[in-house]
Amino acid sequence: MVAMAQSKANGQGGGLVPAAGGAVAIPTLLGRSAQRIPVGGRIRAGIKVLTRRAAESGQAREIYDAGVAQGKGFDAIERELAAALPDFKNPLTPKNVPYFTVRGEDFPNPELARQIMDLYAEDRGDGVQRLYRFPVVFPADAWQNVMPHELVTWTSSERRFWSEYSEDGQTRYCKTYEQPPAPGAGRRVVRIFGGRKVTLRAENNGLCDPESCAEYQGKKCNLSGRFIFFVPGIKSISAFELPTNSFYAMQAAIEKFQTIGFMRGGRISGFLDGQRTPFYISKRLVEVSRIDEEGRPTRVAQWLIELEAPVDPTALLRHDEDLDALELRAADAANVLQGHGGGTSTVQVVSEDGVIEVASPSPVVEQAGERGQRSSGASTASRPAAPAPARAEPARSAQPKRGEAPLAGRPAAADAGVEAKEVAWLFDAAAALGVDAESYERYATKRWGQGWKKAAGGRKRALEDLTPFQDDGAGFVEKVKGELEVWA
Repeated sequence: MVAMAQSKANGQGGGLVPAAGGAVAIPTLLGRSAQRIPVGGRIRAGIKVLTRRAAESGQAREIYDAGVAQGKGFDAIERELAAALPDFKNPLTPKNVPYFTVRGEDFPNPELARQIMDLYAEDRGDGVQRLYRFPVVFPADAWQNVMPHELVTWTSSERRFWSEYSEDGQTRYCKTYEQPPAPGAGRRVVRIFGGRKVTLRAENNGLCDPESCAEYQGKKCNLSGRFIFFVPGIKSISAFELPTNSFYAMQAAIEKFQTIGFMRGGRISGFLDGQRTPFYISKRLVEVSRIDEEGRPTRVAQWLIELEAPVDPTALLRHDEDLDALELRAADAANVLQGHGGGTSTVQVVSEDGVIEVASPSPVVEQAGERGQRSSGASTASRPAAPAPARAEPARSAQPKRGEAPLAGRPAAADAGVEAKEVAWLFDAAAALGVDAESYERYATKRWGQGWKKAAGGRKRALEDLTPFQDDGAGFVEKVKGELEVWA
């Protein structure tokens, strides 16, 4: 079990910081930053083709066709065109197609691109293997972490302006980089430790307001997002990303993330069910509305990224049949068998029809009843004697782990102290994220059962449930609210 603490360092956002053995993590020179998922390759949502003017040049067509045949990325092809034909500005233009592009140049290890195509590319009648649909598994439960997005303005070399929300999620700011301090006479520019500092943009009091933003109105600032995921069958410690600028695709994905999260107790990471069902990413041709240059609404057909979840939704709502619930019931049973429960204990028996709760007396009460029967002269000849439970002697070299149920000869008070500390850490962490103790108690009991605080596995999963939201208090509050109210 690990402790969790909330802190801020070096001006960076605070968050819940796990530390081994219950100690609070000590800030380092580099401080703490928001949780980021390393990316090791990029799948693109479309292709780029020559503009009408560039296509009239035979040399441009030759460079483009050769680059595509060699599997080069479109950025590399565009650089070659710019070097060979400097008169052509922006010789390539995006084209919306029903498939995805996977090129070796977009991966640090080009072999990964080949593996993705070998596993999931298909020929739909034109003789060309293309990637139309592929499975994905998301590595985090907060959809903001697996689909980061922002309004952003790029220059030829860097990100110039970008949007960022306040900690309460209510105000959107426009951020930029500070100018390096001016050097003195005869001195070089001041060296900046840790990279350039981020500050609010001077215009508009630092607020992000697209309607009054010159960059947005001039189409220099646009919505930019990306999906971050793992692909089953591809062995890579780094995730992959799929960039998109489509508001409609991202909005539809958010709705599906939230729906699946509500049904799975806030989880969207991992496989969706015990049959290892993943999400799928594909494309769908839909008509979307847009405003033309004269301000009139029009509708155009586009291939949009589609997030699929091919799973029986009723199976996702049966929380009591997963392994977490089984582990908690096992811990409760262990406490009862060792006499640490009360007069009665609830033993849960899982059947195909659901969970059946049966109240059974504790061993202490049962033994007292048997002694009373023997002292009153009750005859036991007509019923077989119950075999005495075998007691396994613990290995001398084995050391009990933190949070385990007390073993024979181990003081129960020590385990109770560890349990109380770990539960207190969890409630403090929830409070730091904005959830009061009473709400968190009801939420945790609903997710992991009545015995979640007593079982080491229950406390461990409670910590794992909190950790992805260390920089997203509003997201955790929404998750708890959805569990308690939407699916009440």
